[in-house]
Amino acid sequence: MNLVVVESPAKAKTISKFLGKNYSVVASYGHIRDLPKSSFGVDIEDGFKPKYVIPKDKQPIVRELKKLTKDSDLVYIATDEDREGEAIGWHITQATKLDETKLKRIAFHEITKKAILDAIKSPRSIDMDMVNSQEARRILDRIVGYKLSPLLAKKIRKGLSAGRVQSVALKLIVDREEEIQSFKPEEYWTIHLIFENSIQADLTKAYGEKFDKLFIKKEDDKARVSKLKEEIEKESFNVYSITKTKSLRKPEPPFITSTMQMAASTYLGFSAQRTMRIAQSLYEGVDIGKERIGLITYMRTDSVNIAKEALTKVRRTIKELLGDEYLPSKPVTYKTKSKLAQEAHEAIRPTDPALLPDMVKPYLTEDQFKLYDLIWRRFVASQMKPAEFRNTKITFTSYNFEAKASYKELVFDGFLRIWTFSKLNEDKIPILKKNQSVELTEVKPKQHFTEPPPRYTEASLIKELEKHGIGRPSTYATIIDTIIKRGYVVLKDKRFYPEEIGIITSRMLDKFFSDIINVKFTAQMEDGLDKIANRELTKLELLKRFYDKFKVLLENAYENMERIKPEDEPTDEVCPLCGANLVIRHGRFGKFLACSNYPKCKYTKPLQEEITEIKCDKCGAPMVVKYSRKGSKFLACSNYPKCKNTKPYPTGLKCSECGGDLIEYSSKRGRFYGCSNYPECKFTIKGELKNQKCPKCGYSLFVKKKDKWCCANKKCNYCE
Repeated sequence: MNLVVVESPAKAKTISKFLGKNYSVVASYGHIRDLPKSSFGVDIEDGFKPKYVIPKDKQPIVRELKKLTKDSDLVYIATDEDREGEAIGWHITQATKLDETKLKRIAFHEITKKAILDAIKSPRSIDMDMVNSQEARRILDRIVGYKLSPLLAKKIRKGLSAGRVQSVALKLIVDREEEIQSFKPEEYWTIHLIFENSIQADLTKAYGEKFDKLFIKKEDDKARVSKLKEEIEKESFNVYSITKTKSLRKPEPPFITSTMQMAASTYLGFSAQRTMRIAQSLYEGVDIGKERIGLITYMRTDSVNIAKEALTKVRRTIKELLGDEYLPSKPVTYKTKSKLAQEAHEAIRPTDPALLPDMVKPYLTEDQFKLYDLIWRRFVASQMKPAEFRNTKITFTSYNFEAKASYKELVFDGFLRIWTFSKLNEDKIPILKKNQSVELTEVKPKQHFTEPPPRYTEASLIKELEKHGIGRPSTYATIIDTIIKRGYVVLKDKRFYPEEIGIITSRMLDKFFSDIINVKFTAQMEDGLDKIANRELTKLELLKRFYDKFKVLLENAYENMERIKPEDEPTDEVCPLCGANLVIRHGRFGKFLACSNYPKCKYTKPLQEEITEIKCDKCGAPMVVKYSRKGSKFLACSNYPKCKNTKPYPTGLKCSECGGDLIEYSSKRGRFYGCSNYPECKFTIKGELKNQKCPKCGYSLFVKKKDKWCCANKKCNYCE
């Protein structure tokens, strides 16, 4: 009997379907060894030697694996093909004391019958360079976490912790917030000319000068604009030129981890964690009728390479679905941007493009279908012809002024036939002739102000991390989740806002550890880990180089970092126990109200940010508005801690099914609205909503789609 060991039971279930009776497939349930939680676990003096332990919950699994490996003829380690998977596989061999003569390491990019059988035929040994790279990352993170966290707890506040990469992500968010707060908007004007038949053009020249932001001087802006408007209205305009050109819009490459997370955030509203969880389930296997199959290839990758067999299949699918006119003469190739893309060998794609989204929809959850549909469309579109546009530019002139209008007309939809996530607003091109006179009907000046850079969304933060080479495909979701859970940032309206403690922590780290907690150095460390995997650098060299610098900075911080104790903020509220004034204090979990007579009086209560008229249904006290760490509003009793009652925050929106109140909920799958009459009414909906009756079907709720408000009734296509 041969044994195949994978990480997850779902993966084991799928693979077992493809192998015969001579194979037994079991799961290790992830890592079975790790550094200890209760101690540092790294002997720096002995060459940074790690001390691995088997956690209690993994000990029964290890005992079972020991027995199975001992009784098996061959043991196939079939963990994921990235560094983390390689390390899990190596730990399995070490914990079970596996006989090396039995060991066969197999790797595959997709969980299909052909891929598994091909892998069985071509085993290899454990790649120790990849294992060393993963181990170096783990030790780096342990050094930073275990050495910095006590410093932050001593100097700033108990319970704080820091991470090597997470601290850089936090710094990006804090730096952006400072940019926004220090931004000074500048005023500027645009002037639009409306000609007959509602033709709109933008003023581009005035009296021979280019009309731009600097044309209207700040000291006389309104007077200058008013005068310009009067002078333009006196002029006679004609068509000076009509220019027609063609342009192509090429499809984007197939997904890598970061672009999949960004697209899922933008188009589906999925968090990075949610996206990876769904992708994992699609990769590990889904029951499609009587067959179980992995629907997508491995989802942790920074390569856009596509296997020849997959290219042949997708070209066949395009031809059968749409015909030769959508198929390029040869396969489209894309260049991987990552210098050392080695987390996997292919882009994320459907294992079989002939499995159309609608074909597998009955077997998938709603989220699985949405993500599979996105991945399928991106991959198929990447191998289609570009979309073609006809661009028309019309220049209108008078004696003193010039205005231009631009139009774009779709000539051939190309890949946009499949990639339906891009909405096209086709222009209606006016019929005009050169030198034709046109009647000016209106001059519309418009005042503008420059805007600060936007706060990061999950998608834009991942893009920034990837741009600077910080982290790897498998770490983006964890980085974001960590800084949210630590209370350093919150997500409000899908954008990151740093909390006060996050700002303080980031600034202190920046002051004393700027040499290592910065974008450039963190990216260099990632390159160093890549070099270990490529045998260009040893694990010891990288760790020693880092620690020698880190040790000096840490000693300096302990000696010179000032003890930060946020000052109490006085309030007019009186302590109900002793009559002294309450003050706002800073604690481990944020701000709270406490008696100024502490420690004689230890009265505390949560900070009331917004008192509502809603009464607690348990004690009758007013309910107050609170925010979860993910930014969702909820109501909590003001009589806390005596009463710990909480309830969802009412939105003012009405359920279209029964007329009840819609309430905002937050779950692992993101935010959504549900009816307050649940379980009698199970109506749920996602998105930005407003109460409005649809003139077409009578539905009483609208949802925002892109820049339009549309009827929330799925059977109605009415949009404003």
